[in-house]
Amino acid sequence: MPTEQMAEGGDRAEQAPPPRPLDAIDRDILRMLQTDGRASIRSVAERVHVSRANAYARINRLIDDGVIRGFSARVNHERAGQGASAYITLKIVQNSWRTVREQLQALPGAAHIALVSGDFDVLLLVHTPDNRTLRELVLTRLQSIPEVLSTRTLLVFEETDLDPVTGPAGPAAGLSPDSEVPDSP
Repeated sequence: MPTEQMAEGGDRAEQAPPPRPLDAIDRDILRMLQTDGRASIRSVAERVHVSRANAYARINRLIDDGVIRGFSARVNHERAGQGASAYITLKIVQNSWRTVREQLQALPGAAHIALVSGDFDVLLLVHTPDNRTLRELVLTRLQSIPEVLSTRTLLVFEETDLDPVTGPAGPAAGLSPDSEVPDSP
């Protein structure tokens, strides 16, 4: 795919000011919030050794600068009734990324969409209740998008979420596994 086509991806990136450098405290705050997005301002301030006002201002700046895009829960998709997961690769018509992206965002179960380089153009992660629903999604919904030239489906047999701070299944730096969950900010 040509370079200019790949650059068209993020509308937010084109409009956002250049990123400000993050200092050690900002990085510590990010690690904490990645581990526990429900951490209170008070607990964040205590753990990074700044005042509550400073922690509040830093978190708001990280949000305003687009470093923090939101807060969410990590979901066990199987226990949530979405037992079939797959990565689907798509080859698309050149210069159709924005159109295809809009259509993929509307798909039920779409969890992640990426414009990539290599043998295919788009990588899509989906979660569906079962293989029959996944089959319908691929054969009926995806392959009916005119700009989609071909698809390849890779079934996910097992997943392991990585802890954003310590890697697979481990407590975050400075937090014990039985740490109390602080109040929401």
